[in-house]
Amino acid sequence: MTLAKTLKLVIGVTIKVRFEGEYQASSATNETLDALEQAQDSLKSEHIICSVANASNPGIPPSSLMTFLQKNSHTSGVVLEDFNSVFSNKFYHSHLDDTLNINSSAVVAAASLVARTLYILASDNNTLSSSALTAINVNVSLVEELMGCLLGCDPGLSCNLVKNYISPTNTCPSHYVGVIPDEPSSTPYLGYVDDVSRFLWNFLADRTSIPRENSSSTCSKGCNNGEVCVRAETEGKGVCVISTTRYVPAYSTRLKFDSEAWIVLPPNSSDPMGMVDPVWTESNWNAIGLRVYTVQNGAYDNLVLLGGMAITVLAYLAIVITRAFITKSLKRD
Repeated sequence: MTLAKTLKLVIGVTIKVRFEGEYQASSATNETLDALEQAQDSLKSEHIICSVANASNPGIPPSSLMTFLQKNSHTSGVVLEDFNSVFSNKFYHSHLDDTLNINSSAVVAAASLVARTLYILASDNNTLSSSALTAINVNVSLVEELMGCLLGCDPGLSCNLVKNYISPTNTCPSHYVGVIPDEPSSTPYLGYVDDVSRFLWNFLADRTSIPRENSSSTCSKGCNNGEVCVRAETEGKGVCVISTTRYVPAYSTRLKFDSEAWIVLPPNSSDPMGMVDPVWTESNWNAIGLRVYTVQNGAYDNLVLLGGMAITVLAYLAIVITRAFITKSLKRD
């Protein structure tokens, strides 16, 4: 029996009150839902089912939409999830949340659905090509390779895909958010950027780049305006490509960089996000170490003491017996 991959929709819509007293979703949300339904129909052979979440669903699952809703509760949005009424990942945001909790088939299904939905929304109904729509497919092997490279230590960042773009400093990918030791910039000093961020930037810049006329231009000759250098850490020393991929520094809304220094702004009662936004700093230690000593129990210490005493007594007896034997032998001579 073939099991269908069910993607539930949890919808945050803009509610408008009609004169008749009925509630109606925004036109943008309805258009998105129609595109999702059309994309689902084109994926029937993949057994992908997309349906509205159960009425007992507690609300929006953990997602970036939460941030927008906290700022404006009437923001329209659609969230794709693989559960209906209960959040399925019980190890969410813990050290146990690893690759065993991620279903690559669900990731591929969601990516296929979203890609075709975006194509439908970006196309005019009159120019929408069914053949072009069905030609949009997700590279399954690439998804699995990315999961192996970015979500674990085997192979981790030592995989060929990562080494094709950067020279990683560690094998295990770090999911630590990091700090901003310098001014916020879209072109930061790469020494401050971790392995995962550098790889993702190079990977996205390469995959979203526009081919240039002179594809053999290396970064050593300098890149033109509007171009970026990818694979700069590899042996080929990188090539220039036309891409809009940029680093976007993410920091607290209560922080401001002014006059070469960070300034902590006072909380603003009119800003609900600023009131709950934690502001914290970190030391400039290059490495944090921990030294652990093993303490033996008392029984082991007593055993060592008795063993030492026994060896001492036996050694004394051996010396006495040996001395007596030698003395007796000398008297005979």
